[in-house]
Amino acid sequence: MTSLSASLVRGAVTSPFKHPGRPGATLPTDRLTLPPAPAAPGPLAAYRRICGFPAPESGPGSGSASGPLPLTYPHVLAFPLTMRLMTARRFPLPVVGLVHTWIEIVARRPVQSDESLELTVYAEELTPHRRGTEVTMVTEARVAGALVWESRSGYLSRHATNAAGSTREADGSPALPAVAEWQLPGDLGRRYGAVSGDRNPIHLHPLTARLFGFPRAIAHGMWTVARCLAEADGQPGEIRSVRADFRAPVLLPATVTYAADPAGNAFALRSESSSGSGTGTGGGRVHLTGAVTRTS
Repeated sequence: MTSLSASLVRGAVTSPFKHPGRPGATLPTDRLTLPPAPAAPGPLAAYRRICGFPAPESGPGSGSASGPLPLTYPHVLAFPLTMRLMTARRFPLPVVGLVHTWIEIVARRPVQSDESLELTVYAEELTPHRRGTEVTMVTEARVAGALVWESRSGYLSRHATNAAGSTREADGSPALPAVAEWQLPGDLGRRYGAVSGDRNPIHLHPLTARLFGFPRAIAHGMWTVARCLAEADGQPGEIRSVRADFRAPVLLPATVTYAADPAGNAFALRSESSSGSGTGTGGGRVHLTGAVTRTS
Protein backbone atom coordinates (compact mmCIF):
# COMPACT_ATOMS: atom_id res chain seq x y z
CA MET A 1 0.00 0.00 0.00
CA THR A 2 3.08 2.26 0.13
CA SER A 3 2.68 3.01 -3.57
CA LEU A 4 -0.83 4.30 -2.91
CA SER A 5 0.44 6.73 -0.27
CA ALA A 6 3.13 7.90 -2.69
CA SER A 7 0.48 8.46 -5.36
CA LEU A 8 -1.57 10.61 -2.98
CA VAL A 9 1.47 12.80 -2.35
CA ARG A 10 2.27 12.98 -6.06
CA GLY A 11 -1.34 13.89 -6.81
CA ALA A 12 -1.25 16.76 -4.32
CA VAL A 13 1.91 18.10 -5.98
CA THR A 14 0.81 17.76 -9.60
CA SER A 15 -2.88 18.75 -9.31
CA PRO A 16 -2.32 22.55 -9.29
CA PHE A 17 -0.62 22.28 -12.70
CA LYS A 18 -3.52 20.49 -14.39
CA HIS A 19 -6.40 22.32 -16.04
CA PRO A 20 -9.59 20.26 -16.45
CA GLY A 21 -11.78 21.24 -19.36
CA ARG A 22 -8.85 22.19 -21.55
CA PRO A 23 -9.83 21.63 -25.23
CA GLY A 24 -8.14 18.69 -26.88
CA ALA A 25 -7.28 16.88 -23.64
CA THR A 26 -6.46 13.22 -24.17
CA LEU A 27 -5.96 10.25 -21.90
CA PRO A 28 -2.72 8.29 -21.58
CA THR A 29 -2.84 4.92 -23.30
CA ASP A 30 -0.83 3.19 -20.57
CA ARG A 31 -2.08 -0.10 -19.13
CA LEU A 32 -0.66 -0.81 -15.69
CA THR A 33 -0.56 -4.43 -14.55
CA LEU A 34 0.12 -6.29 -11.33
CA PRO A 35 1.55 -9.79 -11.86
CA PRO A 36 -0.62 -12.78 -10.87
CA ALA A 37 -0.94 -13.31 -7.12
CA PRO A 38 -3.62 -14.55 -4.70
CA ALA A 39 -5.18 -12.21 -2.17
CA ALA A 40 -3.23 -12.05 1.10
CA PRO A 41 -5.36 -13.88 3.73
CA GLY A 42 -4.83 -11.38 6.57
CA PRO A 43 -5.86 -8.19 4.72
CA LEU A 44 -8.72 -10.05 3.03
CA ALA A 45 -10.07 -11.23 6.39
CA ALA A 46 -9.83 -7.68 7.77
CA TYR A 47 -11.67 -6.36 4.70
CA ARG A 48 -14.46 -8.90 5.13
CA ARG A 49 -14.86 -7.92 8.79
CA ILE A 50 -15.07 -4.17 8.31
CA CYS A 51 -17.46 -4.46 5.33
CA GLY A 52 -19.70 -7.07 6.93
CA PHE A 53 -18.97 -10.00 4.63
CA PRO A 54 -19.19 -13.36 6.43
CA ALA A 55 -16.07 -15.41 6.99
CA PRO A 56 -15.86 -18.25 4.46
CA GLU A 57 -16.86 -21.74 5.45
CA SER A 58 -14.27 -24.47 5.52
CA GLY A 59 -14.27 -28.20 5.72
CA PRO A 60 -15.46 -31.11 3.56
CA GLY A 61 -17.95 -30.19 0.87
CA SER A 62 -17.50 -26.43 1.26
CA GLY A 63 -15.44 -25.97 -1.92
CA SER A 64 -12.40 -23.76 -1.72
CA ALA A 65 -11.43 -23.28 1.91
CA SER A 66 -10.78 -19.60 1.22
CA GLY A 67 -14.20 -18.99 -0.36
CA PRO A 68 -15.14 -16.54 -3.12
CA LEU A 69 -13.74 -13.03 -3.05
CA PRO A 70 -16.17 -10.23 -2.16
CA LEU A 71 -17.30 -8.71 -5.45
CA THR A 72 -15.64 -5.37 -4.66
CA TYR A 73 -12.26 -6.71 -3.53
CA PRO A 74 -10.38 -6.82 -6.88
CA HIS A 75 -11.13 -3.09 -7.19
CA VAL A 76 -9.44 -2.53 -3.82
CA LEU A 77 -6.43 -4.64 -4.82
CA ALA A 78 -6.00 -2.68 -8.06
CA PHE A 79 -6.68 0.79 -6.64
CA PRO A 80 -2.96 1.62 -6.15
CA LEU A 81 -2.55 1.11 -9.92
CA THR A 82 -5.55 3.38 -10.58
CA MET A 83 -4.05 6.10 -8.42
CA ARG A 84 -0.65 5.73 -10.04
CA LEU A 85 -2.22 6.25 -13.45
CA MET A 86 -4.43 9.18 -12.39
CA THR A 87 -1.55 11.02 -10.70
CA ALA A 88 0.82 10.61 -13.64
CA ARG A 89 1.98 13.81 -15.31
CA ARG A 90 0.20 13.01 -18.58
CA PHE A 91 -3.18 12.35 -16.95
CA PRO A 92 -5.29 15.44 -17.78
CA LEU A 93 -7.41 15.75 -14.62
CA PRO A 94 -6.20 16.81 -11.16
CA VAL A 95 -6.66 14.01 -8.65
CA VAL A 96 -7.27 16.50 -5.81
CA GLY A 97 -11.01 17.12 -5.77
CA LEU A 98 -11.80 14.20 -8.06
CA VAL A 99 -15.19 12.69 -7.06
CA HIS A 100 -16.06 9.00 -7.48
CA THR A 101 -19.53 9.19 -9.05
CA TRP A 102 -20.47 5.63 -10.04
CA ILE A 103 -19.15 2.09 -10.39
CA GLU A 104 -20.16 -0.98 -12.39
CA ILE A 105 -18.70 -4.41 -11.54
CA VAL A 106 -19.22 -7.67 -13.42
CA ALA A 107 -17.88 -11.05 -12.31
CA ARG A 108 -17.96 -13.54 -15.17
CA ARG A 109 -17.77 -16.29 -12.57
CA PRO A 110 -17.16 -16.43 -8.83
CA VAL A 111 -13.49 -15.69 -8.18
CA GLN A 112 -11.94 -17.78 -5.41
CA SER A 113 -9.70 -16.13 -2.87
CA ASP A 114 -6.79 -18.48 -3.51
CA GLU A 115 -6.74 -17.88 -7.26
CA SER A 116 -3.84 -15.84 -8.66
CA LEU A 117 -5.28 -12.67 -10.17
CA GLU A 118 -3.50 -10.59 -12.77
CA LEU A 119 -4.88 -7.05 -12.40
CA THR A 120 -4.81 -4.42 -15.16
CA VAL A 121 -5.96 -0.79 -15.01
CA TYR A 122 -6.41 1.75 -17.80
CA ALA A 123 -8.30 4.95 -18.59
CA GLU A 124 -11.08 4.37 -21.11
CA GLU A 125 -12.68 7.72 -21.96
CA LEU A 126 -13.24 11.37 -21.07
CA THR A 127 -16.88 12.46 -21.06
CA PRO A 128 -18.34 16.00 -20.84
CA HIS A 129 -20.49 16.33 -17.73
CA ARG A 130 -22.80 19.17 -16.80
CA ARG A 131 -20.57 19.78 -13.77
CA GLY A 132 -17.21 19.30 -15.47
CA THR A 133 -15.39 16.36 -17.02
CA GLU A 134 -15.77 12.69 -16.11
CA VAL A 135 -13.19 10.00 -16.72
CA THR A 136 -13.99 6.29 -16.91
CA MET A 137 -11.36 4.03 -15.38
CA VAL A 138 -11.35 0.29 -16.10
CA THR A 139 -10.00 -2.53 -13.94
CA GLU A 140 -9.71 -6.09 -15.26
CA ALA A 141 -8.83 -9.30 -13.41
CA ARG A 142 -7.58 -12.39 -15.23
CA VAL A 143 -6.81 -15.94 -14.16
CA ALA A 144 -4.40 -17.82 -16.44
CA GLY A 145 -5.08 -15.21 -19.13
CA ALA A 146 -8.89 -15.48 -18.99
CA LEU A 147 -10.94 -12.41 -18.01
CA VAL A 148 -12.94 -13.31 -14.89
CA TRP A 149 -13.87 -9.91 -13.41
CA GLU A 150 -14.03 -6.29 -14.55
CA SER A 151 -15.14 -2.91 -13.28
CA ARG A 152 -15.73 0.56 -14.67
CA SER A 153 -15.73 3.63 -12.47
CA GLY A 154 -16.60 7.25 -13.13
CA TYR A 155 -14.57 10.04 -11.55
CA LEU A 156 -15.72 13.64 -11.92
CA SER A 157 -13.45 16.67 -12.08
CA ARG A 158 -15.62 19.68 -11.36
CA HIS A 159 -15.02 22.87 -13.32
CA ALA A 160 -16.98 25.60 -15.05
CA THR A 161 -18.59 24.50 -18.29
CA ASN A 162 -21.18 25.93 -20.65
CA ALA A 163 -22.07 22.58 -22.18
CA ALA A 164 -24.99 20.53 -20.92
CA GLY A 165 -22.85 17.44 -21.39
CA SER A 166 -24.02 14.05 -20.25
CA THR A 167 -24.64 12.75 -16.78
CA ARG A 168 -25.13 9.33 -15.26
CA GLU A 169 -26.53 10.66 -12.02
CA ALA A 170 -29.56 8.81 -10.78
CA ASP A 171 -32.89 10.61 -10.74
CA GLY A 172 -35.50 10.16 -8.05
CA SER A 173 -36.48 6.52 -7.67
CA PRO A 174 -39.41 4.74 -6.02
CA ALA A 175 -39.15 4.51 -2.26
CA LEU A 176 -37.58 1.26 -1.08
CA PRO A 177 -38.55 -0.30 2.26
CA ALA A 178 -36.04 -0.03 5.09
CA VAL A 179 -34.22 -3.27 5.88
CA ALA A 180 -31.54 -2.34 8.42
CA GLU A 181 -30.17 0.63 10.32
CA TRP A 182 -26.43 1.03 10.79
CA GLN A 183 -24.55 3.17 13.29
CA LEU A 184 -21.33 4.34 11.64
CA PRO A 185 -18.57 5.46 14.03
CA GLY A 186 -16.48 8.56 13.54
CA ASP A 187 -13.31 6.54 12.98
CA LEU A 188 -14.79 4.37 10.21
CA GLY A 189 -12.73 6.17 7.55
CA ARG A 190 -9.49 5.56 9.41
CA ARG A 191 -10.33 1.91 9.99
CA TYR A 192 -11.32 1.26 6.38
CA GLY A 193 -8.31 3.25 5.17
CA ALA A 194 -6.01 1.00 7.20
CA VAL A 195 -7.57 -2.07 5.55
CA SER A 196 -7.87 -0.75 1.98
CA GLY A 197 -4.84 1.54 1.86
CA ASP A 198 -7.04 4.46 0.76
CA ARG A 199 -5.96 7.14 3.22
CA ASN A 200 -7.44 10.11 1.40
CA PRO A 201 -7.53 12.95 3.99
CA ILE A 202 -11.28 13.53 3.45
CA HIS A 203 -11.93 10.19 5.15
CA LEU A 204 -9.57 10.39 8.10
CA HIS A 205 -10.24 13.33 10.43
CA PRO A 206 -12.62 16.31 10.67
CA LEU A 207 -9.69 18.72 10.40
CA THR A 208 -8.28 17.23 7.19
CA ALA A 209 -11.78 16.86 5.74
CA ARG A 210 -12.47 20.57 6.33
CA LEU A 211 -9.47 21.44 4.17
CA PHE A 212 -11.46 19.98 1.26
CA GLY A 213 -14.80 21.56 2.12
CA PHE A 214 -16.41 18.86 4.27
CA PRO A 215 -17.56 19.68 7.82
CA ARG A 216 -16.57 16.20 9.03
CA ALA A 217 -14.77 13.15 7.68
CA ILE A 218 -16.80 11.19 5.15
CA ALA A 219 -17.18 7.46 4.64
CA HIS A 220 -15.41 5.84 1.68
CA GLY A 221 -17.80 5.32 -1.21
CA MET A 222 -16.36 1.86 -1.82
CA TRP A 223 -17.07 0.94 1.80
CA THR A 224 -20.73 1.91 1.37
CA VAL A 225 -21.01 -0.24 -1.78
CA ALA A 226 -19.31 -3.20 -0.14
CA ARG A 227 -21.43 -2.93 3.02
CA CYS A 228 -24.62 -2.89 0.93
CA LEU A 229 -23.47 -5.92 -1.05
CA ALA A 230 -22.63 -7.77 2.15
CA GLU A 231 -26.21 -7.17 3.29
CA ALA A 232 -27.69 -8.14 -0.09
CA ASP A 233 -25.62 -11.26 -0.83
CA GLY A 234 -27.67 -14.25 0.32
CA GLN A 235 -24.92 -16.74 -0.60
CA PRO A 236 -21.26 -15.81 -1.15
CA GLY A 237 -20.66 -15.49 -4.88
CA GLU A 238 -24.39 -15.27 -5.70
CA ILE A 239 -24.21 -11.64 -6.88
CA ARG A 240 -22.60 -11.43 -10.31
CA SER A 241 -22.85 -7.71 -11.07
CA VAL A 242 -23.64 -4.38 -9.45
CA ARG A 243 -24.20 -0.83 -10.62
CA ALA A 244 -24.01 1.83 -7.91
CA ASP A 245 -24.31 5.62 -8.08
CA PHE A 246 -22.80 7.79 -5.36
CA ARG A 247 -25.24 10.63 -4.74
CA ALA A 248 -24.19 12.33 -1.48
CA PRO A 249 -21.36 11.82 1.02
CA VAL A 250 -21.96 10.16 4.38
CA LEU A 251 -20.66 12.47 7.11
CA LEU A 252 -19.20 10.54 10.06
CA PRO A 253 -20.40 9.60 12.59
CA ALA A 254 -23.78 8.77 11.09
CA THR A 255 -26.93 6.72 11.37
CA VAL A 256 -27.90 5.37 7.95
CA THR A 257 -30.64 3.13 6.63
CA TYR A 258 -30.11 0.31 4.16
CA ALA A 259 -33.23 -0.11 2.02
CA ALA A 260 -33.98 -2.71 -0.64
CA ASP A 261 -36.80 -4.14 -2.71
CA PRO A 262 -38.27 -7.49 -1.56
CA ALA A 263 -36.05 -9.43 -3.95
CA GLY A 264 -32.97 -7.56 -2.74
CA ASN A 265 -31.98 -6.50 -6.27
CA ALA A 266 -32.45 -2.73 -6.01
CA PHE A 267 -31.00 -1.01 -2.95
CA ALA A 268 -30.27 2.39 -1.45
CA LEU A 269 -28.41 3.87 1.47
CA ARG A 270 -30.00 6.93 3.01
CA SER A 271 -30.20 9.12 6.07
CA GLU A 272 -33.73 9.67 7.30
CA SER A 273 -34.97 13.23 7.34
CA SER A 274 -34.38 13.53 11.09
CA SER A 275 -30.64 12.83 10.72
CA GLY A 276 -29.80 14.27 7.34
CA SER A 277 -30.54 17.19 5.08
CA GLY A 278 -32.14 17.26 1.70
CA THR A 279 -34.83 15.03 0.30
CA GLY A 280 -34.85 11.80 -1.58
CA THR A 281 -35.92 8.20 -1.57
CA GLY A 282 -37.77 7.34 1.62
CA GLY A 283 -38.01 10.91 2.93
CA GLY A 284 -34.30 11.40 3.71
CA ARG A 285 -31.01 12.18 2.02
CA VAL A 286 -29.97 9.47 -0.43
CA HIS A 287 -26.27 8.63 -0.32
CA LEU A 288 -26.17 5.68 -2.69
CA THR A 289 -28.47 3.84 -5.07
CA GLY A 290 -27.73 0.57 -6.80
CA ALA A 291 -28.91 -2.64 -8.38
CA VAL A 292 -27.49 -6.14 -8.62
CA THR A 293 -27.92 -9.20 -10.80
CA ARG A 294 -27.67 -12.69 -9.38
CA THR A 295 -26.90 -16.16 -10.61
CA SER A 296 -29.98 -17.82 -12.07
